[in-house]
Amino acid sequence: MKNNSGTKFWEDEVVRRTAGGLLAALAILALSGAAFAQDAKLVNTGNPDGKLGALSRRPSANKLETETADDFVLKQTSVISGATIAGLISPAVPLENIASVEVELYHIFPEDSVEPPSGNVPSRGNSPGDVEIDSATRDASTKTLRFTATLLNPNFTVQNTVVNGINKKPLNATHGEGAVTGEEVEIAITFTTPIVLPAGHYFFRPEVLVNGGDFLYLSAPRPIASPGTPIAGDLQAWIRNSNLSPDWLRIGTDIIAGDPPTFNMTFSLTGTALTDAGTPGQANCRGKSMSALAAQFGSVDSAASSLGFSSVQALQNTFGGFCEP
Repeated sequence: MKNNSGTKFWEDEVVRRTAGGLLAALAILALSGAAFAQDAKLVNTGNPDGKLGALSRRPSANKLETETADDFVLKQTSVISGATIAGLISPAVPLENIASVEVELYHIFPEDSVEPPSGNVPSRGNSPGDVEIDSATRDASTKTLRFTATLLNPNFTVQNTVVNGINKKPLNATHGEGAVTGEEVEIAITFTTPIVLPAGHYFFRPEVLVNGGDFLYLSAPRPIASPGTPIAGDLQAWIRNSNLSPDWLRIGTDIIAGDPPTFNMTFSLTGTALTDAGTPGQANCRGKSMSALAAQFGSVDSAASSLGFSSVQALQNTFGGFCEP
């Protein structure tokens, strides 16, 4: 009887421990799944509409930096972990020649800007600011982002382009530089240091360096159509080069000045909306944000992993910058 009871006790204990381990594993998987499920498209302007290709170019030898920006809205504090953009490159240029990508984000004028503006453009109302949000800049050359390029269509035509005709008023209305056919590519971007922004209205500006060619950022329908998600108060796309900076021109209203009168650009932003994060500039912002992350993800360690940060320290540093006034 003694041996049988001992055997029975051991078998029961094995079952209990095994069941407990399975429950713990399932709990971890459920928590990870919940955190992963929160990562979603925060912004999606849809698919290219074939109406416009606007230059988006990193500065290089004998080539001006040229920036094309479009707006987006965050309804609550969010961690942005990645993005996609669509554009044209010359058929003679291999995908491997897409050498670098940089992303900048902007507030809406007059924030981060000289007021009143220079008067060199028809209007600065609802444009991006003069300068970017420093804490939100990500660059492949500094390894704060990585990217991959995929060919979508080897023979894609846009009805009009804006490349060189970016001029101060009164010479701003060039009506574009005509149709172009090239290879439609999508660039998928991962922010190795995710971006944290409070709720608000912003501009997204990608730049691409193509060795031996250029990247023409493709327009998307305006108003935004399926599979895109409409943006409340959707603004039109703007452009500038280093000769025009810090001012911007409306691609549709100021340069094309015809039909269609305004454009969106093709991009998406992926990330996670946060609940109960702190408010930038307030004394308790960092502590409240860490507590909110622990509550939402189970722990700060889980939050760092789920949101794409390389470490807890990287998460804390990013939120430290977010909380600064």
